[in-house]
Amino acid sequence: MRLLITLLLALALLTGLGSYTHWIAQRPSSHYLSDLRSQVALDIGEPSTRGNLLGIQPELFAADYQSLARLRLKLAAYLDHARDQGMLNERTVVVLPEHIGTWLLAVGEKEELYRATERRQAMHWLAASNPLDFLGALLSAGSDARLDDAMLRTKAKAMARDYQQLFGDLARDYQITLVAGSIVLPEPRVERGRLEVGRGPLYNVSLVFDQAGNPQGQPQRHAFSAGALATRAPEALQVLETPAGRLGILLGGTIEQFQAKAIDGEAVELLAMPSDLDGLTDDADFTEQLQAHGIRAGVKVHLRGRLWERSGQSQALAFDAGRSERGASERGAQLINLWL
Repeated sequence: MRLLITLLLALALLTGLGSYTHWIAQRPSSHYLSDLRSQVALDIGEPSTRGNLLGIQPELFAADYQSLARLRLKLAAYLDHARDQGMLNERTVVVLPEHIGTWLLAVGEKEELYRATERRQAMHWLAASNPLDFLGALLSAGSDARLDDAMLRTKAKAMARDYQQLFGDLARDYQITLVAGSIVLPEPRVERGRLEVGRGPLYNVSLVFDQAGNPQGQPQRHAFSAGALATRAPEALQVLETPAGRLGILLGGTIEQFQAKAIDGEAVELLAMPSDLDGLTDDADFTEQLQAHGIRAGVKVHLRGRLWERSGQSQALAFDAGRSERGASERGAQLINLWL
């Protein structure tokens, strides 16, 4: 009798494991229609040979991250609109919002993740459908909000690969310099032209791709808190030579801690400020601080839409010649263009 009970329990366990393994392997794709429209919220200045800063505020939802192809379709539609408006040329620097790459962790996941109402619930589905990767990430996680930290590490290698493929291809196909928003990765670095990850601390980083689709310089690192999804300003900015001028990138939506220190003593001429869903900026403070730091032009763009419980339709800001302008408050994706 005891042997029979043991055999039945073993059979039940094997059946359960088999069902779980089968569930993990299933990644059905659903039909999803997304709004590909965008409006020109700001168009400042006149076309010139010096180029332009073009900020894009995409309106994204969790289901937009079901596949790279789906996300690319949406971003390409915005770039197509900009090109139709005459806003793309060989000196254009396009700026995308903060964390547009971070949510690549949702690519190819279960339907339950996209239907979740809260981010934490979605991350539980992520862990459940990637158990071995999650357990491996948990071993490398930091002490700050260890479970949240591990969630962000679970698919780090795939995220780095997808980030470079998606945004590198867009930069090459549209012949632009592309500030690819940001992505949270553990100890990211560029080696032999490839974005790689390590096992060290998490950083919120931005990478710039040139017109050939290659990364420029090293990722601009910002210290990141996994629990609060908070980003700190760096002590110094990497300055990149672009066709439009010397560019610096500042994440986190605030310049209060920015000291305008630049690596190798190079001065920042243009500032890209990718921001998240709910970032806010005081216009006067924004203008005064950029002027004080000698920056001649800049754009701040936000992620728009709804990603689980987090949503926002924040207005963009453009800075030029000592003044700033705020974009429209209407819902939907927006183009923010500043001729230099």
